[in-house]
Formats: sequence, structure tokens, C-alpha cells
Amino acid sequence: MARSLARGGMDGVQVISWESANTVLTPKRREIVETLRQGDVESVRGLARKLDRDKGQVSRDLADLAEIGVVRYEKNGNAKRPTLTQDHVVVEPIV
Repeated sequence: MARSLARGGMDGVQVISWESANTVLTPKRREIVETLRQGDVESVRGLARKLDRDKGQVSRDLADLAEIGVVRYEKNGNAKRPTLTQDHVVVEPIV
């Protein structure tokens, strides 16, 4: 599916299965994805502050998002900076 989207002119696409989306993309995690999409996040701690959530909870949510390939980390000094792996996340349709 990602190849078809790329051939159609859409680059930077992350395709995840319906099962993964159903399990992993909770409302809190979608809020994380949306915040990362808007940019200006320097660290996990900074993201937690921006979301007004506990750093440990945000860190666990990021780990689940990283496991399905939606998020990756960049080193930012001593901190880890979470970023999206692609510009778009597409949920694979049920066929």
C-alpha cells in the first residue's frame, strides 16, 4: 500500500495494520502523534510537559508507538527527542 501511495505522489507514508491501530492508537497516543506532527518537541520530558502528563506514561506510550514504527528517537544532548518516522500515518483497510 505504501508503494502505491508513493507511486501516486505521496511520500513519507507510514502504513500500519488495522490490528496495530486498534490496539496502539489510543486517544492519548493520537494526541502524542498530533503534538509531534506540529513539531517543536525537544525531549520526552518536554513532550510530557506540553501534554500535561506524567513523563513515565508518555515514555511508555512513545515506546508502543516506536514498536510499530510511528515514532523514532534522535539524541539531543543527554535527552531523547521523539519524532515521527513519516509525515503521514495510514491505517491499512480491512479487506
